Amino acid sequence: MATETHGPQGFEAALNRSPDSVAEFEQRRSFVQQARHLLHQTPSLVPLIVLVVSVSIFGALLGQKFFSAFTLTLILQQVAIVGIVGAAQTLVVLTAGIDLSVGAIMVLSSVIMGQFTFRYGIPAPLSVLCGLAAGAGIGFVNGTLVARMKLPPFIVTLGMWQIVLAANFLYSANETIRSQDISAQAPILQFFGNTFRLGADEAGRGGAGFTYGAVLLILLVLVIAYVLRQTAWGRHVYAVGDDPDAAELAGVQTRNVLVTVYTLSGLICALAGWVMIGRLGSVSPTAGQFANIESITAVVIGGISLFGGRGSVLGMLFGALIVGVFSLGLKLMGTDPQWTYLLIGMLIIAAVAVDQWIRKAAA
Repeated sequence: MATETHGPQGFEAALNRSPDSVAEFEQRRSFVQQARHLLHQTPSLVPLIVLVVSVSIFGALLGQKFFSAFTLTLILQQVAIVGIVGAAQTLVVLTAGIDLSVGAIMVLSSVIMGQFTFRYGIPAPLSVLCGLAAGAGIGFVNGTLVARMKLPPFIVTLGMWQIVLAANFLYSANETIRSQDISAQAPILQFFGNTFRLGADEAGRGGAGFTYGAVLLILLVLVIAYVLRQTAWGRHVYAVGDDPDAAELAGVQTRNVLVTVYTLSGLICALAGWVMIGRLGSVSPTAGQFANIESITAVVIGGISLFGGRGSVLGMLFGALIVGVFSLGLKLMGTDPQWTYLLIGMLIIAAVAVDQWIRKAAA
């Protein structure tokens, strides 16, 4: 007759006889599911792959004409302005917003830098600070209207785009400040257009040429990438974009985050205005007309979700470089410029479709 075990010693004996392993339910994923999960974890991987493939294709078609240090660094120089404005746009899009005024802020800030220097005789370094402050101030107004008054970002920035654009033409009287005058009286305004070479010969020929504007783009992207991934503020930006109500319940000051995001975006756009002066050499109120569309293009192709909460500023940089590769590559091939717009339009639609497909991995 079996004896029943009662009391603490009986329970201990039963526990010792029980299996140590935990029940596991193994769910095998197909290759497609694994790939989608990987892309969901690393959104910048898609634009990086597209960039490498694009460079490889144009390199194979054009040979040394395209696949050279000079040509590749020229692409980086050409996308410097779009990349910097794209970095500002990235911060806003990560919060599930959009900023249509980035281009107008960039141009007005550059006009303020130039006009303050040549119209009022203010020292150029102080004029630069005034331009940066103006950009940050406009961004602060955008952020306040979105965060405090709960207005839709699209409507706010659309209206601000019109206001800033009109203010730009009214204040500048559509006057362009010539490159010769700037280089003679305020060369600091053209600082980011200066070039240095790496790997050049003794005569200064060949090698890779870099402008300080391109260097600024790389440093800015690296700093923003670090801040977004390694700081509490950066994690709050992703949280606000993913689910603002849940973020607020978790203790995130969502309004303050939005205000700081839009303010920082305006400041970065003003910085892009300074770079634009160096790139063009002059101060023109008609420059940068399509910067807002180009920045959104870089963000979308860069794998940043327009629904917010997912993406990387590195992906934006890859997206901007993809546009630069297609533009320069097709130009070197002698094709009609309209093919560039056609292919970029297809890339935008494909990028949104891929984003929707990847988002299902989180479902």
